[in-house]
Amino acid sequence: MKLKDTKKGFTLVETIVASTILCGSVLTITAVCSRALTNTRLNRQYETALSLADRQLSLIDYVGIDEFLELGEFEGEFDKVDYEPLYTWDATAQYENIDDLYYITVTVSWTDNGRQYSVAVDTMLNGISIYAETETTTE
Repeated sequence: MKLKDTKKGFTLVETIVASTILCGSVLTITAVCSRALTNTRLNRQYETALSLADRQLSLIDYVGIDEFLELGEFEGEFDKVDYEPLYTWDATAQYENIDDLYYITVTVSWTDNGRQYSVAVDTMLNGISIYAETETTTE
């Protein structure tokens, strides 16, 4: 009488191949999720920086470009308690020689994981030119 080969289940080679494929899949999915979380954090930081730049431009517009230029405060940092990481800003103003128009650039910078990031926002604001005032008074 001959015995039938009644093996049921997987061989060792099949088990090793399946485990290798499963480990590779898990590592790939983990890497994709980690990169997605990193990009989400970086996008949130860019959104915060743009919001802070908009807030600074609104403050300059509210105070008035002339008063802003007289104050002479063209850089600073935002409160670290409210925003993590530390965001700093600097502003430049350039008179355009057209009516009372100024070209304003506000740059917000921050450092994350040893890497420097920055966002610059440009706009034009209307104000009374100090340059135009000196010309009219000298004539």
